[in-house]
Amino acid sequence: MTLRFPRGPKRRSRQVALIVGVVTLVGAGGWFAGTQMQSPADALAAHQPPKSGPVTVAVARQKLTANVVTQGSVEFGAPKSVSLSGPVGSASSSKEETSTPLVTRAPKEGAVLTEGSVLMQVSGRPVFVLRGSVPMYRTLGPGASGDDVEQLQSALRRLGHDPGGVTGHYGQGTATVVTQWYEGKGFQAQKPTADDQAQLGNLEQGVTDAQLALLQAQNGGDGGEGGGGKQKAGGVTPPSSDAVHNLELKSAQDRLNQANNSLSSFKASYGTKVPAGEVVFLPDLPVRVGKVKVHLGDNPEGVVATVTSSDVVVQAVVPGTDGALLHKGMPARIETTDGKHVTGELAQVGGSGATGDAGKGEADGGQETDSDSGAGADAGSGDPSAPVQLVISVSEPGALKNQAGTTVKVTVDLGSSKGAVLVVPLAAVHTTADGKAGVRVQRDGKVVDVPVKVGLSAAGQVEVTPDGSTLAEGDQVVVGQ
Repeated sequence: MTLRFPRGPKRRSRQVALIVGVVTLVGAGGWFAGTQMQSPADALAAHQPPKSGPVTVAVARQKLTANVVTQGSVEFGAPKSVSLSGPVGSASSSKEETSTPLVTRAPKEGAVLTEGSVLMQVSGRPVFVLRGSVPMYRTLGPGASGDDVEQLQSALRRLGHDPGGVTGHYGQGTATVVTQWYEGKGFQAQKPTADDQAQLGNLEQGVTDAQLALLQAQNGGDGGEGGGGKQKAGGVTPPSSDAVHNLELKSAQDRLNQANNSLSSFKASYGTKVPAGEVVFLPDLPVRVGKVKVHLGDNPEGVVATVTSSDVVVQAVVPGTDGALLHKGMPARIETTDGKHVTGELAQVGGSGATGDAGKGEADGGQETDSDSGAGADAGSGDPSAPVQLVISVSEPGALKNQAGTTVKVTVDLGSSKGAVLVVPLAAVHTTADGKAGVRVQRDGKVVDVPVKVGLSAAGQVEVTPDGSTLAEGDQVVVGQ
C-alpha cells in the first residue's frame, strides 16, 4: 500500500506535525521508564528499616491476683515403712521344723489396719499391729519391765483383756491375758517350749538334790550317836571334827541356795511370751497398707510393707523462687483432670516429703520435717533455686477419694489487689541510680520518666502507683527499643 501525501504547503505542515507527535510520544515513554527504574544504591536505601523507636504497651487498670500454680499427685499421708524387729515364735523346739521363717500370708495392699489387726503371717505365726510409740525391740515375757511392757498392757486393756493394771512389769497376769488374746484371734500364744520345760525340770531336780545333800550333812553322814562324839578304836573311822562338819553344812546350804536362786530366776521368765517379731507398734491407728514388699514364700527381712494414714494429701514440687513465697497454713485450690475442685492447706513446705512410693518416708520411717515459713529451697540444700517439696492436706477429699496416684492442678493464692489497680508489664519497670522504681512514658513524641511505687506482681504484670507524678490508664509505657 502506498501512502500519498498532499502536495504543497499543506503537505509539509502535516509532516511536521507527525514528526513532532512521534518525538513527543517517544520522550514521554522514556520519562515514564526512567521513573520506574532504580539504581542498586536507591534500591538498598529503599529497603532499609525505618528508624527505631521505643516499643510501648498501654497501662491497664484491672484486679491483680498473684498465685503459684503447679501439678501434684494425690497420695495418702504420713507414709511409714514397717519391718519386723525380730523372729516370730515357735510353739515347740522340734528339730523337724524349718529354721528359716517364711511369709505364709503377705500383707494386703489397701487393707485398713486397726488395733489388734493381723498385718501378715510368718511360718503360720501372726504379726499383730498395736498402737504405741516405743518400737518392739525385744521379746516380752514374764520378768520384763519397761515402757514397751507398759504400752503392751495398755493395748491389751483397750482390746478388752485387762492384765490387772498398767504397771510396766510383765507378770503372770499379763501372761494370762496374752494367752487369751492370741486364742481369741485364732492363734496359739508363745508358751514355754520343750527345751524350756526340760530346763525347768532340771532346775527343780537340782533343788531336790541340794536339799538331800543338806539333810545328809545335818545328820552327820550315817547319823552316829552323838554325831560328833569319838568312837572306840577297832577299825572304825573316827567322826569328823566340829569344824569340818560345820563346813560341810555350810557348803550344802550354799548349794541349795544357789539351786533355789537359779530356779526362781528361770521361773520369773517362764511362761507365755510375745516374740519380738509378732508385734508392730505404730504411733497412730488406723493405717492403710500401701506398697507391699514381700510375697508368699519370702524371707521377711527388711521392709515388709509401707503403711499410710487414711488421710488424702497432695504432693507437689515448685521452683525455689516460688517456694520462697509459700508457708505452712496457706490455702490451696486443687483441680482434677475432669474439672472438679476441692480445697486444701499447705501442711509442709520444704524438708523431706514422701512422693510416689512413700518417698523418703520409706527410708526413714516416715518422719517429716515441718517448715513454718517460706522454704526458699529444700532444707540444707543451700541452693535457693533448688526445687521445694509441698504437702497439701485435704480434710474433705470429695472428688479426690479413691484417686490415689492421679495428677491434679494445684493453685496457691499469694494475694490480690484491692479492686482494680494500674498494672504494667514487669519489663516496663526500671530502677534509677538512687534505687527508686520508675517507668518511661511516651508523650507527645517524647519519653519521660515517671517515678512509681510497685506493689503486687503476678503473671508478668506488676501493680504501680505514681509517686509525685501522673500516670493514667492508656498511657504508653516503654518496654523496649
